[in-house]
Amino acid sequence: MPALSVLHKTLAYSDILKDHLARPRNAGQLDDANTIAERSNPICGDRIVLSLRICEGRIEAAKFLAYGCAPTLACGSALTEMIEGKTRAEAARITRQDLARVLAGLPSGKQHAAALAIEVLHAALAGAVARP
Repeated sequence: MPALSVLHKTLAYSDILKDHLARPRNAGQLDDANTIAERSNPICGDRIVLSLRICEGRIEAAKFLAYGCAPTLACGSALTEMIEGKTRAEAARITRQDLARVLAGLPSGKQHAAALAIEVLHAALAGAVARP
């Protein structure tokens, strides 16, 4: 029985993460996005699609679609809140540790969710088309 209590502690999610699961922010696809990126984790199969509308170097809107574990969905949701209103340079400086901190931590076995979210962010920023 001790193994079950250790497992339960390992997979315990913060109230902030649970709130993002219950009420994901900015879920969906952005119709007028000028950049869309998709990345997946080849080991677990988690996948995030991030669409951004960037105008004059600033992220005006962000939406995400996430497929996979609960932390992947929560990371997509929190990431969109973190980047809206930021310049491309400011968004590019966000780390997976910053994202995990905003969610009040991630279980050690779920850190890949934050890494995937940051990877898709960098891909979207790299693919952004300049728009007046």
